[in-house]
Amino acid sequence: MEPGTPDRRSAGRYLWWLVRSQPGRIAVGALLGSAWMVCLTLPPYFLSRAIDDGLAPGDRPALVGWTAAVLGVGVLNAWLAIMRHRTMTRVRMDGAFRTVQVVVLHATRLGAALPRKVTAGEVVTIGFGDAGVIAHALTITGPGVGAVLAYVVVAGLLLAVSPLLAAVVLLGVPLLVMLVGPLLGRLRGAETAYRLRQGELAARFGDIAGGLRVLNGIGGKDVYAERYRRGSQELREKGYQVGAVTSWIHALGVGLPTVFLGAVTWLAARMAAQGDITTGELVAVYGYAGVLVVPVTNLIETGYGFSRGLVAARRVIHFLTLEPDVTGGDADPPASPAPLRDPASGVEIAPGRLTALVSARPGDSAAVLDRLGGFTASAATWGGIRLDTIDPVRVRERILLADNEADLFAGMLRDVVAGRHDPGDEAVGRAVHAAMAEDVVRGLPHGLDSAVDPQARNLSGGQRQRVRLARALLADPEVLLAAEPTSAVDAHTEATIAVRLREARRGRATVVTTTSPLLLDRADTVYYLVDGSVAAAGEHRDLLHEHPGYRLLVSRDDEPSTPPEWAAR
Repeated sequence: MEPGTPDRRSAGRYLWWLVRSQPGRIAVGALLGSAWMVCLTLPPYFLSRAIDDGLAPGDRPALVGWTAAVLGVGVLNAWLAIMRHRTMTRVRMDGAFRTVQVVVLHATRLGAALPRKVTAGEVVTIGFGDAGVIAHALTITGPGVGAVLAYVVVAGLLLAVSPLLAAVVLLGVPLLVMLVGPLLGRLRGAETAYRLRQGELAARFGDIAGGLRVLNGIGGKDVYAERYRRGSQELREKGYQVGAVTSWIHALGVGLPTVFLGAVTWLAARMAAQGDITTGELVAVYGYAGVLVVPVTNLIETGYGFSRGLVAARRVIHFLTLEPDVTGGDADPPASPAPLRDPASGVEIAPGRLTALVSARPGDSAAVLDRLGGFTASAATWGGIRLDTIDPVRVRERILLADNEADLFAGMLRDVVAGRHDPGDEAVGRAVHAAMAEDVVRGLPHGLDSAVDPQARNLSGGQRQRVRLARALLADPEVLLAAEPTSAVDAHTEATIAVRLREARRGRATVVTTTSPLLLDRADTVYYLVDGSVAAAGEHRDLLHEHPGYRLLVSRDDEPSTPPEWAAR
């Protein structure tokens, strides 16, 4: 289900967008909530009639009739309560899941810019915390609407008994809600600070978990643990502040309506003692006042939930307003395979050829791949069309950038390799073979059906690299940009990958960044970069003879300058 386009102009407009996204369900929830609240006022009225019309004059049929009415409305209320709760649960779940969807889709749109613009902890906090708070705020559309309507109905019923009692209710209830108002403003401030600190701490925890081995190696684990401990204590203090305000709101939400109930009951009892109202009306007034506790409490709870919902929605809006580094345009890409050109470096990628980029600074080669892949703003062109004018979605469909930092999510190895595709075992096997990853499959207890930990922590660095390469080869893009695809494997494996990679990508454009002679010898064209620009281009063997700087960079004393016989097979 498509979540739709969220309204990002403000937190309130975002909440209103969630309401407009499910109008039918919202209307049913408001109707059931209002009917339930209003029906709560009927038992006191029926009870008063049973006393005045049946019990006091001794009219048994009237007493039985009004008693049956009380029973009937009780059953109706039970059904309405069940349906209201079921509907509002669906409303909240829709709001939560819709928020998660728009956050995930926008995170995908940000792409490579995501980690530079927002921490992982912030995204996790939004997805797991703020989405639930926003969903709870949507309760205002059900019991919240019903509470207002029930307040009006109770005031009308009391007006029929005594204008004085009706006036007390009409003036008293808004006063109770206003008394809680300042606390709601204070809650927003405390909640905002708490949520911000929570996101920062979650990001720090992710950094510690991700770099635990490095921290152990340099002896920095205790330092970071102490920082995290201090951050946790600060978060706890802010949580206490939120809890203090929240406890007052809940206490007043229960206590003030109870005090109000006592005041109305005392006034009604005095009026009954003076003969201004009947005994049945006294019972009815007590029942109305008791029922009124429910909508008043709901109004206060609604204000509390809405206040927290605005804080959470504000964080979601902040995330949704982040823009990727390259927004792209709406131009069409080339209709058929076409050259990719990077004017900044002078690199040009011809369709159907294996091209290698060599640089003493790996960052220079990686920057070329980022520009050719459309991940950074540049004047790079594709078939003469500037990449930054083409729809990024269509670029991603045909140009794939595969690097060694690409995430490997938890799941079966088959699914990790397949990615978003649904290939058969034969296609997966070919990709695994091309990436020289058969030993990875054989080394796991259930082969392709074996479980892979998050980020493939149960695999070695070389195994993870080959799994990433197999995934990229299985995707079979028109243009594959591979950053150092063999940097973590041994020479034997590297030589075999070089042969199989060329064969697997025959007829497709492939670009690799590497300084490995085994890969470079298989490339159709090698670009030698100096300070980010092309200093020489040609075949690997020609560059070895003509450019001492290139020869010094790619020579390996422990390897022959030509591949061994087994590598050519």
